[in-house]
Amino acid sequence: MRRHWTGRAGRYATLVLMLGLMLGPIVWQFLTSIRGRTENVYDGVLPSQPTLDNYVRVAESFPLLQYVGNTLVVAALAVTSNVLFGAMGGYALSRPGWKGRRAVFTVLVATLMFPFESVMISMFLTVRELGLVDTLIGVWLPGAVSVLNIMIMRAAFLAVPKEVEEAAVLDGAGEWTRFTRVFLPGAKGALAVVCITSFMGAWDDFLWPLLVLTDSEHYTLQLGLKTLAGATTVNDQRLIAAGAMAALLPMMLLFFALQRFFFRGVGEGAVKT
Repeated sequence: MRRHWTGRAGRYATLVLMLGLMLGPIVWQFLTSIRGRTENVYDGVLPSQPTLDNYVRVAESFPLLQYVGNTLVVAALAVTSNVLFGAMGGYALSRPGWKGRRAVFTVLVATLMFPFESVMISMFLTVRELGLVDTLIGVWLPGAVSVLNIMIMRAAFLAVPKEVEEAAVLDGAGEWTRFTRVFLPGAKGALAVVCITSFMGAWDDFLWPLLVLTDSEHYTLQLGLKTLAGATTVNDQRLIAAGAMAALLPMMLLFFALQRFFFRGVGEGAVKT
């Protein structure tokens, strides 16, 4: 019994430590963002003069709403295209009866071994030839569909019982009807995973927009925060922390809204071969 309780206490202590390591920086950023102008950033943990004035100053220091709007456009396009093409690609790979399915699956999985840095030059040249440099479409296009999302949807569709599909076939349902009425409703959790990962990828992306965008009017939020952090007129950690929290808030809201489907989708979307 003593060994049992010792093991449980050790597991809980490890979980608490991991929670502190993950949430500690976020909590510190938030506390820094609400510190008053006269407070020292490193003076204690809790602010003695909490205020939301730093968020107002951030909005006045640079076009925050414009950068947020640009990022939302890219993120909305990324979520829509990844859900659509990821579901269609995953469905195609999960269906037996066509030659080359295993070869296509192998090639797609092999592409996951190449880091983005190894292909970004060729991607930039392609976007430049298409005339999409310094456009939000050019920022979105390379992330229009992710191989990982295709694999997640494929695994979720493979988990749909064959009896359900056979019953739909007997009822006269065609391919498109089975896809939209049978498989998609059964993969809501995997779709939530695709939505969250696609949104986070587009929202947090910094390197690719840095390569593609030149006009500050088209900057995404991450590039805007970089200009805020590097501005000589703005050398205040409170403002940088407030900008970082403003960038984090939409992702937190999306996750909390879809968390019920997300955790179910982690199991549905486990990559199978």
